Amino acid sequence: MDERQALTSFAALSQQTRLAIVRTLVVAGPDGLAAGLIAERMGVSPSNVSFHLKELERSSLIMQRRESRSIVYSASYDALADLVKFLMEDCCAGHPIIRENVQRPEGCSKTDVARSEGDIVA
Repeated sequence: MDERQALTSFAALSQQTRLAIVRTLVVAGPDGLAAGLIAERMGVSPSNVSFHLKELERSSLIMQRRESRSIVYSASYDALADLVKFLMEDCCAGHPIIRENVQRPEGCSKTDVARSEGDIVA
């Protein structure tokens, strides 16, 4: 990812609703969510969510596809991974412990999330 694309991505994510949309789509997985459902979950009007979805799509952080009469949006995992890699390229030079914390494979497991929230995990 070049700096120009990173700036476009960060600009798109620098708005509260758009950041919430991306986070929601990441959790939704590759199947994505219909635009109407996204609007409902965000608590905003369909026209408002449409504006934000257009900006996120322009930045390549999300993708859309048509399914019957609905437009379904999903996170662009490759673009999001590239953005994270862009951030990590230079930031950890000389500080390997920071990179270790970011690269821990168990960092995204549901078990770790439950433990961090104080839940008992069987």
